[in-house]
Amino acid sequence: MPLARLIYVSTLCENCDELALKNILTKSREYNKERNITGLLSHNSDYFLQCLEGSREELNHTYNHIINDSRHSNVTIIYYKEIHSRQFGDWSMGDVPQTQLTSLLNLQFSGSDEFKPYELTGESAYLMLLELKQHLPSE
Repeated sequence: MPLARLIYVSTLCENCDELALKNILTKSREYNKERNITGLLSHNSDYFLQCLEGSREELNHTYNHIINDSRHSNVTIIYYKEIHSRQFGDWSMGDVPQTQLTSLLNLQFSGSDEFKPYELTGESAYLMLLELKQHLPSE
C-alpha cells in the first residue's frame, strides 16, 4: 500500500477547551499507533493544522473520521501527496501548541505572525511543520 502525506486545517468548536484537546491527543495517539499513522499537530484555541502520514487507505479512513468529528468544522485538505518515506515518523502525533517560536515561524511562512492556517499554501504548511519538528523530542 503506497505511503501518503495529508495536511488539513480545521476550526475547533467553541467548547473545545484544554481538557478536550488533551483528550483528542490521547485518543489520536492510540488510534494512530494501531494504524501505523504518524504525524504532527500545530494548534491554538481556534485552529488545527495537522499532518498525517501513513498508508493511503488508513489516511482516507482517518480523514473521514475527522470530518465527522463534531469537535472540528470547516475541515479542509490543503496538501496531499504520495511519498517515498515519512518526515514525521517519530510521533504517532507530535503536539506543537502556538508559542513565541511558532509566531516567528508563522511570519516566516505566511503574511502574519498570527496562526492563520487557512491562509497557508499546502507547501508552506508542510515546510512550517518540518521546521516545527526540529523543536520536538521524539515520543
